[in-house]
Amino acid sequence: MSESTETAPRSAADPRWPSVELPKPLTPRPKLTHAVFDFDGTISLIRQGWPEVMVPMFVEMLGPKPGENETDLRRMAWDDIMRLNGKQTIYQMIQLADRVRERGGEPLEPLWYKHEYLRRLEIRTHERTTGLRNGTVKTEELLVHGVRALLDHLQQEGVTLYLASGTDEYAVKDEANLLDVTRYFGTHIYGALDDYKQFSKKMIIDRILRENEIDGSQLIAFGDGYVEIENTKEVGGLAIAVASDEANNGSGRVDEWKRKRLLGVGADVVIPDYRDAVPLVKFVMGK
Repeated sequence: MSESTETAPRSAADPRWPSVELPKPLTPRPKLTHAVFDFDGTISLIRQGWPEVMVPMFVEMLGPKPGENETDLRRMAWDDIMRLNGKQTIYQMIQLADRVRERGGEPLEPLWYKHEYLRRLEIRTHERTTGLRNGTVKTEELLVHGVRALLDHLQQEGVTLYLASGTDEYAVKDEANLLDVTRYFGTHIYGALDDYKQFSKKMIIDRILRENEIDGSQLIAFGDGYVEIENTKEVGGLAIAVASDEANNGSGRVDEWKRKRLLGVGADVVIPDYRDAVPLVKFVMGK
């Protein structure tokens, strides 16, 4: 996923959870009752490689200006896309329309760009979803390493689980079914809508606190995009950055671009996947 391989200084690992990075000491939260998960890159790998679809589409729609090479254009597209990663896809398409306009073009509607991107992405993911449907691809192949054990543990502990994704809600629900994770979240699966102002991860987090009459100290969130990390920190929740190496599931290596980005917005913990997540969560819950 990353276009940068530069490594930032890494905090020392705790020997109890060797894959876990703690930027600062972790304080237990024994009253933890609710958890929010992002979907793509955090639970699901069905859409692994999506930037390889979106970046070329941006480049194609923008076209180079005189004196501008494709490398510069790709870098601009990458920065625009990743700055908005974790938000609904429509925001990236609004940014694309703005770029077309500022470069002297006449943009199409952002919703058109979004639907065209999804059409192209479906070509990439079709083999994966078809394999899940017919059983030739096992669910564990397209789940971030170790996540099912964590979901099982949180459910057994009575933690209420929510899924909130910037991917369209119909697709999230379908893909959650294909990966057999709907049973952990029940009706608490939320995703992007064409009427994009009716959904945001912040709205979901605020609703969880309001409807359950809890404060942020009872909330934990897992995500690989800055939005869920930032929104969780804003309400005083515990933010776990899942800096997953999506192209090499189970490698135990962090995606350095994700790691730096998520530490930059205040992540409390960084993990490459969920190999040490159950003992980590037991500690957090004071078990």
